[in-house]
Amino acid sequence: MVDILRNYDVIGAFWVTIQLSALSAVGALVLGTVVAVFRVSPVGVLRLLGSLYVNIVRNTPLTLLMVFSILGLTYILHLPFSESASRNAYWWAVVMLSVYHAAFVCEAVRSGVNTIPAGQAEAARSIGLTFGQSMREVLLPQAFRGAIAPLGSTLIALIKNTTVAAVILGTAESAGTLAEVTENEGASLPTFLLFALGFVILTLPLGIAITHYSRRLAVQR
Repeated sequence: MVDILRNYDVIGAFWVTIQLSALSAVGALVLGTVVAVFRVSPVGVLRLLGSLYVNIVRNTPLTLLMVFSILGLTYILHLPFSESASRNAYWWAVVMLSVYHAAFVCEAVRSGVNTIPAGQAEAARSIGLTFGQSMREVLLPQAFRGAIAPLGSTLIALIKNTTVAAVILGTAESAGTLAEVTENEGASLPTFLLFALGFVILTLPLGIAITHYSRRLAVQR
């Protein structure tokens, strides 16, 4: 393990993983919340759009989205983020991770909305609040509290799914670095344990914190 840490930038690779996770989590939360609002909207067209997004994206392999971002969007449609191939791949990885996990964030938020008694939405309308105001002031704050556990599970899944970004990022990210080490040094148990430990360090404290806050902030009915 010491030789691997000395000869390969394992720490830097996990730092890229952390960056991808943080940026993609923000993107997925924003986009997923918007799609969740579409899903519970009284407008039929918006509900249809939200449903199509969730069903299409959730059933599309993340690897396919990653490859499409480079081969399809960058080289065929000429929509690069940067002239630098590495920066372009980095930002497309963030976008595709956000787009993919937004479908799961949407369902988590929608499940939180569904736990709120219908009388609260009716009360909000009765005092003159619009649908947007009701969502912003009444429903979404409670929905997020009720959806902490599924949102946390989605975040942990996102962290682990950053390994798929190795398809386009190469050795810049932890899974790509693992592949490079395995190719150069051969497969060994210490190598896999080292990278597995890295992901445990990233996800285990997060899981404990999510469990704690999901119980502490649970809405009492």
